[in-house]
Amino acid sequence: MEVTAIDVHVHLCDELTLKAKGPRTQQMARYFGRERKAVSMDEMADQYRQRKMMAVIMNTRDETVTGLAPVPNDHVAEYVRKYPDVFLAFGAIDPWTGKLALQEIKRCKEELGLTGIGELNPARQHFYPNDNRFYPLWEEAQKLGMPILFHGGMAAAGAGTPGGMGTKLKYSQPILLDDVAADFPELQIISAHPTWPWTAESLAIARHKSNYYIDLSGWAPKYFPAELVHNVNTLLQDKVMFGSDWPAIGVERWLEEFQQLNIKPEVRQKIMLDNAKKFFGLQLG
Repeated sequence: MEVTAIDVHVHLCDELTLKAKGPRTQQMARYFGRERKAVSMDEMADQYRQRKMMAVIMNTRDETVTGLAPVPNDHVAEYVRKYPDVFLAFGAIDPWTGKLALQEIKRCKEELGLTGIGELNPARQHFYPNDNRFYPLWEEAQKLGMPILFHGGMAAAGAGTPGGMGTKLKYSQPILLDDVAADFPELQIISAHPTWPWTAESLAIARHKSNYYIDLSGWAPKYFPAELVHNVNTLLQDKVMFGSDWPAIGVERWLEEFQQLNIKPEVRQKIMLDNAKKFFGLQLG
């Protein structure tokens, strides 16, 4: 398959995952104004193949905080094995589970063949990424050559509900990842989303730390602030990757709105394909 783009931020939306997310499924549907209908992994693979895209699929888990039983990482690994031409996958961990999380990182790499770890969502998992208690996790990922994707900024999870369903935004401030990037210089970090209201922080870290990247997922591109567009188009053109955050944002909508932005053609090519291709070390076509 000819690959024209890599969506580096894609969530599962099959029956197993929707059930595991519990009440958050309906809350997220209300927030984004899109009904969450189940889409099988086979169907999702077909959709991305038709778009001539690869997708980095990921799960998330937060059993310590929410008590919800997670979808096992074996589930995403199964579909990477089934559709290696379409899918890469990140494995999910709950950082509060300590040695179990450490073991799971190693298992994701050595047994399941997954590419990285993510999406870690500090706001929902209630942890500071630069807390030394979690440094053994980042050290293990660095040792294994596994990038980590962190949610940054405003969280859709819990948005618009009393108390935000317990989600606490203070944990997802991007500057906390600056410590992690500095203390683990061989660890590749993806900070997901435009990270509002701290967009400038994430841009500054990406400029300062060569091992810190950003994806453009979770926001409709027509709402991208001018500061983000300017930096993407100039200083940070090699540090930015396309991500949709599907099913939160429809892929076709993201692509249509991104096409309307004043992005140089050569930069657009980097964002849509070349940067991710290099980041993941892919040899395509």
